[in-house]
Amino acid sequence: MKRTTLARRSVAVAGIAALALTGCGDDGGTDDGAAPAASGEPSASSSSSDDAAAGSEDCEPETPPDAEGDGVLTIGSVLPQTGNLAFLGPPEFAGVELAVQEINEAGGYNGQDVAYVEGDSGDTNTDIASSTVQRLLSANVDSIIGAASSGVSFTIIDAITGAGVVQISPANTAPDFTCASDSGLYFRTAPSDVLQGRVMGDLVIGDGYLDVGMMAIDDPYGTGLAANVQEAVEAGGGSIAGGDPIIYNPQAPNYSAEVAQLAETNPEAIVLIGFDESLRVIPELISQGIGPSEVPLYLVDGNLANYSDDGLEPGALVGTKGTLPGAASTGDFQERLLAVDPSLADFSYAPESYDAVIMTALAAIAAGDDSGASIASQLPAVSREGTECSGFVECRDLLEAGEDIDYQGVSGPVEFSDLGDPTEATIGIYSYVEDNSYVNDSYVEGSLD
Repeated sequence: MKRTTLARRSVAVAGIAALALTGCGDDGGTDDGAAPAASGEPSASSSSSDDAAAGSEDCEPETPPDAEGDGVLTIGSVLPQTGNLAFLGPPEFAGVELAVQEINEAGGYNGQDVAYVEGDSGDTNTDIASSTVQRLLSANVDSIIGAASSGVSFTIIDAITGAGVVQISPANTAPDFTCASDSGLYFRTAPSDVLQGRVMGDLVIGDGYLDVGMMAIDDPYGTGLAANVQEAVEAGGGSIAGGDPIIYNPQAPNYSAEVAQLAETNPEAIVLIGFDESLRVIPELISQGIGPSEVPLYLVDGNLANYSDDGLEPGALVGTKGTLPGAASTGDFQERLLAVDPSLADFSYAPESYDAVIMTALAAIAAGDDSGASIASQLPAVSREGTECSGFVECRDLLEAGEDIDYQGVSGPVEFSDLGDPTEATIGIYSYVEDNSYVNDSYVEGSLD
């Protein structure tokens, strides 16, 4: 495999697309007066806000329809118990269940326990999500947490928002949701892949690789993230090996042809954007001589998983890096999650799921009503421009005292734009170790508003 020369690496570092992001230490804390990331680390540019807003400048926020709740706050979930994102299900369910439990232990909403109805989302190869949504709507839910998959959410968003119910996804990152027609009822606690794409592109270029191979799953998440990674790579002076990302069918029986096509481009590094089928792609990369030990491999949130028990040889992923939206989970939060589900081995998107539920309850309190429309009307308000608070009890008490609040979530600030997107976000950068599990290297924070 070819490698960049020192001179080319220097050009790459100097030309990294800047994002107005700051690097944080591996403890997840932000240093006082943090300086921009050093050369060779993900960097950022003051143009990030304008760029992130590009494509949404023509969007107009929609107004939720008038409605009145029944006095009982009912939350549903449509999260993956089955399908190609099932590995993300346990921490997301645990996050929802923990939040509901803590709200009810503190007295619930309107003097009553918050009701919770759990449901499976499956994936885009099934109709499970649609069936789940109909069951949840029949149960008179006010807010639905999910789906995890952007592709799945596109199949159910009309049914949910059309019924006047709030939809809050803890993991949808496809940029297309920003301008989706949703009656002002769709929100997400995970950032658009506009940001993750830039962080990934900067990471690869910052590591000194200019000819970047890319394979991406054929769905809104895969193609959207691939486009943002490509933009960042090219802005940093690099290019996509072969000219364009290789888009693949996640249901293909094997990926020998796609990997052979990738190998012919002789990439210096490879970005693989996918879900659990990545566990079939990676062995094919290895068998064709472009595995992680030969060509640096980069993964994303959809396939950044603990592969220690998945049949890969020990050390097969050593050196592989990945990106995952979300701030560091504190030890206390993880302990609370483990009390809900002791079998948890991963905490991806648990913070975002937890925050979605807590903010739903706080918005209902702020509105004095539990209808989806009332909750949606107050979600931006409880997320910004008030007295900072964390946890349900502290924030509830401030609301009941007549104060405006600015909820500080376990996943980060979670400040919603009028279009329902987070305006601030954190992306974690991770690397794999000998047992094919991953550890955090650093965090990158940025603004998307």
